Amino acid sequence: MERLPRLKTSDHYPFLLLHVGTNDTAKNDFEQITADYVALGRRIKEFEAQVVFSSILPVEGKGLGRDRPIVEVNVEVNIEGEMTYSEREPDENQTVSEVFILVGFSYLTRLQILLFLVFLVIYLVTLVGNLLTILLIKLNPSLHTPMYFFLLNLSFLEICYTSSVVPQLLAHLLVEQKTLSIAGCAAQMYIFTIMGLTECCLLAAMAYDRYIAICNPLHYRTIMSGQVCAQLVGASWTIGILVEVAQTTWIFSLPFCGSNRIHHFFCDIPPVIKRACTDTSKNQIVVLALSVLFIMSPFLLIILSYICIISTILKLPSVEGRRKAFSTCSSHLMVVTLFYGTALFTYLRPKSISTPEGDQLISLMYTVVTPVLNPIIYTLRNKEVKGAFRKTIGKSISSHNQRN
Repeated sequence: MERLPRLKTSDHYPFLLLHVGTNDTAKNDFEQITADYVALGRRIKEFEAQVVFSSILPVEGKGLGRDRPIVEVNVEVNIEGEMTYSEREPDENQTVSEVFILVGFSYLTRLQILLFLVFLVIYLVTLVGNLLTILLIKLNPSLHTPMYFFLLNLSFLEICYTSSVVPQLLAHLLVEQKTLSIAGCAAQMYIFTIMGLTECCLLAAMAYDRYIAICNPLHYRTIMSGQVCAQLVGASWTIGILVEVAQTTWIFSLPFCGSNRIHHFFCDIPPVIKRACTDTSKNQIVVLALSVLFIMSPFLLIILSYICIISTILKLPSVEGRRKAFSTCSSHLMVVTLFYGTALFTYLRPKSISTPEGDQLISLMYTVVTPVLNPIIYTLRNKEVKGAFRKTIGKSISSHNQRN
């Protein structure tokens, strides 16, 4: 640093090339290294010099990491003082592209067809299961209750939720060029995030419904009227749309440059933010804040509802009464555990324990597995739904016989 003043006395335009040592990458994480050398670059800029930092740095975590993608990061300070960041993997174009490359499961080269068949079967079962649930509730007056009104909306959400991801995943498993336009990526994120947050709020509404049914059964029909149920569903959709449209629009207002490779099978928020070529620390803080506020708040309401529900059930005098009361909310509790367990682990876990492959496996749980399990949980564990299904099949057979 003491030699910097000499730069001004040079007859030539001063240019410095500094290399970041591997000792730094072993001791500090990526964000800290970048922040330190940006500060150094700004200090050098004060002496009218241009500087380029070069190094082999990890994308995230500490050290190079055997399984981490190797990324070369250059931090340049130009004569106007603007900081520009670029990330580049070997042999990749550093210019801004109009498409993203979704790496996904490309590393499983020999399993592409098998994965396609497995995900296709799961997707078809998801569609059939949720569509059957919607039809059963619509066709059977005995299921026209608040709980099944919420379940109908949940099934519709699950169809939209999984359809925003799985068809594109299936297509990419069959082609070599796994590209998606930035506009297509934005559209996918809009739909996926809106459906996800709406489902969080809807699960909280369903927990409130179970709370009223078990803790205040005499006033259940009065409190959970058709108007109240419609308002709860409408509020869930409104929160989901307003929050996620604002957040996704903000994310895609960022400039994207450097590598256009996304190490995921769909446009999820964290991997897309990593492709931005500006400081995204504020965006990451906002994403975390929104996750805590709009994902944890419904979750806390669910927990409070079930604390009251369990407390009431334990006070029931008969074992049979406790069993029946718990059976009315056990399906919802299983769905909440599946959905929130994977979602909270994905968005609130520390970066130090995340890897691209692990992130994708966890994402499969809430984009592929959970939507196919929900109709199974609500039908196999519910006598009313199974009874309605048998009645519907019986009516169809009898009407067919009468025509013949």
